[in-house]
Amino acid sequence: MLQQDIDLIRAKLLEMAALDEQALTRALHAFLRRDRQLAYSVILRDQDVDALDAALDQLCLEFIVRHQPTAGHLRFVYSASKIVNLLERCGDYAESIARQVLLLSSLTYEAPVDRFHQIANLSIPMLHNAVHAFVDGNADLARTTMAIEPRVNQIRDGLNADLVELREQGRLPLEALNPLTTIARRFERVSDQATNICEQALYFATGQYLRHLVRQDFRVLFVDQTNGCLSRIAQAVGERLGAKRFTFDSAGMVAGAVEPQTIRFLAEKGVDVSHQPSKSVEQVPNLEQVQVIVALCREAEAAFPQKPSKSLGLQWLAPDPSLARGTPEELNVEYERAFQALATHTGDLVQAILGEDQNFHPQ
Repeated sequence: MLQQDIDLIRAKLLEMAALDEQALTRALHAFLRRDRQLAYSVILRDQDVDALDAALDQLCLEFIVRHQPTAGHLRFVYSASKIVNLLERCGDYAESIARQVLLLSSLTYEAPVDRFHQIANLSIPMLHNAVHAFVDGNADLARTTMAIEPRVNQIRDGLNADLVELREQGRLPLEALNPLTTIARRFERVSDQATNICEQALYFATGQYLRHLVRQDFRVLFVDQTNGCLSRIAQAVGERLGAKRFTFDSAGMVAGAVEPQTIRFLAEKGVDVSHQPSKSVEQVPNLEQVQVIVALCREAEAAFPQKPSKSLGLQWLAPDPSLARGTPEELNVEYERAFQALATHTGDLVQAILGEDQNFHPQ
């Protein structure tokens, strides 16, 4: 079942990438032929990319909920969810190029079409190879694809210089300058996103990608209903790991009182939360800079950011010990069970982010 779900996500990623490649190629042809009908077709078909984007988002979320992935499987779904966002942006670039074609359709101008050919014929194959590098776990293909980006940037710079020169010579109307530079920039941005996908492919294949993200802080936010129990325990678990340059925080969908039993339990673990006020998600500083948001109850999924976003949403359905009833000893057993479950998940998450080449030893 797990392998079937992985294969389905891979297939959908390839399908989405193929739609992007087709849209970008058709947008290029619409530009070169000054074909408004083809441009309209690209714009209208962008909804197909959006539909796959939504479907893949759902598949990644269901994968997390169904399999509670760890280690390599967690790295796979993390990278896949990032690539979905990057592919969605590439679809937007194709639509944007088509819209620029419509703006240019009524203008008379000269354009260095060979330069546009060059930049498109590098960036579109880059996108193709980047997605295949991820799907096939091919680190070498990812590296060779990334190496092309400087050449794309060079062509873009030369293209922009040509356009400015044509404008100064009176051979390019002012109204055409911005649409043409936008088209060049959009194709260059495709190569940027292809490079980003290659980085995700390297991360999945080798565990070597996210190291640059932890040079300062890699922020993880745990969210429950009130910030009164589970999220507090998860934050304490994260902080006790002693993972350098990781910052763990917690919040609730609403801010509520910390459960007295939670305070006592964490005090026994050497963590004093008695003077730490609860906070809601809205009160988390710089929320947009959090790399991972972990929902500890279904309601907390509402804290996941709207796309586009650099944050990854994960769902861990850990038992909430504050809902348990029984003797103090029985309650302590429930708290310990939750603590250990969160410790396992958090340790796996940290190790997956660091990669297999960086052995992590919890304190």
